[in-house]
Amino acid sequence: MKAVPDYNAMSDDAFRREVGAFFESEYPPHLRYLLRRARWVEMKPWWDKLYAKGWVAPGWPREWGGMELGAAKMLIYMEEMERHGVARAPEQGITQVGPILMRYGTPAQQQHYLPRSLSGEYIWCQGYSEPNAGSDLASLQTSAVIDGDELVINGQKIWTSLAHDATHIYMLVRTDKAAKKKQLGISLVLADVKTPGITIRPIRNIAGHEEFCEVFFDNVRVPYASLVGRLNEGWTIAKALLSYERLTIGSPRRPAYALRRIELIARAKGLFADSGFTDRYTALALDVQDLGSLFGRFVEQVKRGEPLGEDISMLKIWTTETWQRITDMLLETGAEDGVLAGVRDIDGVEADILSSFYYSRPGTIFGGSSEVQRNILARYVLRLPPSN
Repeated sequence: MKAVPDYNAMSDDAFRREVGAFFESEYPPHLRYLLRRARWVEMKPWWDKLYAKGWVAPGWPREWGGMELGAAKMLIYMEEMERHGVARAPEQGITQVGPILMRYGTPAQQQHYLPRSLSGEYIWCQGYSEPNAGSDLASLQTSAVIDGDELVINGQKIWTSLAHDATHIYMLVRTDKAAKKKQLGISLVLADVKTPGITIRPIRNIAGHEEFCEVFFDNVRVPYASLVGRLNEGWTIAKALLSYERLTIGSPRRPAYALRRIELIARAKGLFADSGFTDRYTALALDVQDLGSLFGRFVEQVKRGEPLGEDISMLKIWTTETWQRITDMLLETGAEDGVLAGVRDIDGVEADILSSFYYSRPGTIFGGSSEVQRNILARYVLRLPPSN
């Protein structure tokens, strides 16, 4: 990886031209505008190109190999990704583990994990949800018991995105079952997925893709040094991680992709001659623009080094519900082709409408359901009294 220049010193127009030209010339055409999560085997060659250029971690400090982009440049970078249909690689090591280790990790953890996460040697998955602890994450029961200089882990995680592609997992475990409040007694631990006792089982979703997994832990022993932060104080870190996750989920990329499909199909079919259709499309396009502005506000907050607060919940709500509204219209725009599985040729436009529709459905559930997000906003942002 070569030294990363100070891109913030460039003009916005010059930076956009450089980023756009690189994505246009180097990103594989067959991976553009994917309507599913890309697998690591597909994305590794692209990751290697980004790593060689120093572009894997646009938000990381330059001292750790990142681009250290300011808010304006970060938005340009993401807009160009969206414009060129660049898929998300398995990037949780960059968007979640890295920032958390920079903030809470020991120097030894930072020196070990950050370079390997940047290079793609370590690929991460998130061990949060459990069969009986999804949106109510604080009810998790996977346990870790101290045994000398090790932690012994038992339990199960579910809906673990792309765990079968990961080399490592960061997970929340209960280290004090006697804690008076369920948010207490939880710790954050890192582990190699090849550790004896870890079993990963893929789950096939309604679109036919194996994106999620179950992960089982049977007397899994990891070094005590794998603990991030203090013992029993993982909930504070978990909230920070959930904020980063909601920022990632809140990217306008997926709604923008689906909106672009509507535009292409509608132009091919001549649907913009219908003023009613145009009105509906315009309203959704404005929603996506509003989403981009809201997303940019939170990106700028992160770049200033400020923690994300509970108001990040409104970004998660707005993104996922906008995405669903757009895929509803996409299904309608595709007409009879909209209800057929797989990539369809619709008046010369290739689109997998049904998969896009399917993928948007759980968006209001994963990462904290819309109902939970609204409760957070009501209680902690609007300061409304609890209902009886």
